[in-house]
Amino acid sequence: MAPTDETAQVDQQTSPFGTTPPTLPPGGDAPGQGARMPRWLPRAMVLALTLVALFQLGSWAFHQLIGLLINILIAFFLALAIEPAVSWMASYGMRRGLATFLVFFGLLIATAGFITLLGSMLAGQIIKMIEGFPEYLDSVINWINSSFHTHVRRVDVQDSLVHSDWLRKYVQNSATGVLDVSAQVLGGLFKLLTITLFSFYFAADGPRLRRALCSVLPPARQAEVLRAWEIAVDKTGGYLYSRGLMALISGIAHYILLQALGVPYAPVLAVWVGLVSQFIPTIGTYLAGALPMLIAFTIDPWYALWVLIFVVVYQQFENYVLQPKLTAKTVDIHPAVAFGSVIAGTALLGAVGALIAIPAVATLQAFLGAYVKRYDVTDDPRVHGHRTRRSPSFRARLLGLLGR
Repeated sequence: MAPTDETAQVDQQTSPFGTTPPTLPPGGDAPGQGARMPRWLPRAMVLALTLVALFQLGSWAFHQLIGLLINILIAFFLALAIEPAVSWMASYGMRRGLATFLVFFGLLIATAGFITLLGSMLAGQIIKMIEGFPEYLDSVINWINSSFHTHVRRVDVQDSLVHSDWLRKYVQNSATGVLDVSAQVLGGLFKLLTITLFSFYFAADGPRLRRALCSVLPPARQAEVLRAWEIAVDKTGGYLYSRGLMALISGIAHYILLQALGVPYAPVLAVWVGLVSQFIPTIGTYLAGALPMLIAFTIDPWYALWVLIFVVVYQQFENYVLQPKLTAKTVDIHPAVAFGSVIAGTALLGAVGALIAIPAVATLQAFLGAYVKRYDVTDDPRVHGHRTRRSPSFRARLLGLLGR
């Protein structure tokens, strides 16, 4: 029978392996050709790009505002430090704004008086050193000539110093660095003004700030925020109290030494040592001891050595005896935790972090302590550090069973 057109068409569509290929939809393309994009993919890409852009914008804004944020953090802790004094004056009917102003005015007067006394002392010592420099230079030249049998003259030394390239380059660099120093001074004054204004607002409007913060929280959260605020005030005040007490003890101790050695300006130097060593972290001890050593060196080099020995010995006494006891009573924080918090604060925020690390950690520790469930400790000798008698090892028991 001759194949018809329909059977021929069926034979052409039949696969040589006996299977029929799938039929395509009318007007459709082959699989993988012209497949449509899922509807959610463009929106997901736009959302991802938007999130990346917002993250970049937030990171840029944070890096631009990190200086302001650090200043606000310092101002907040300063407001917490003066809060007890402001609250005490406000309890007697004085307005908080006036009480805050009086506290800041007292701090300003004390700081200005200390800087004035210190500046006059330094100016007097610098003038004294300049006037006595020729005599000191003559003594050094005479010692060199007598020891090494040379014929060095003071005039030759002065001429070589005046006409030296080192002095000329130093003067040029100092002249070009005046603008940089001026810019740094102006920047420091602006930063100090910013911190002062923010701390004044935080202290004067403390109740209003607390009400504004609690108005957006449920009652249970409000109680927690207020309790954390009070703990922060107590810990910050206790930290400053302990630092002030240690500064007083350090100042009295160094005043006795400097007065016994006959070093001039002993009261001012004692105040300098007490304040700088306690309120400037990390390098405060070295800065505090350098100035008395320099003044004592102008009197007698041996006096400078005695001051150095006393500073080192007293620092050890303060670190291992005085500071742990005062810190435990006022801040209630372990010395090891305090040391670690200072290191962490320095790594995060530099000198500012080291200064506020201890009150911040003490506040956090006291706040979280209410949420940590504690149990009675069992009466075990190992708790007190006494090791129990060890049981025989497996090898010893095996040898015992074998009769060896």
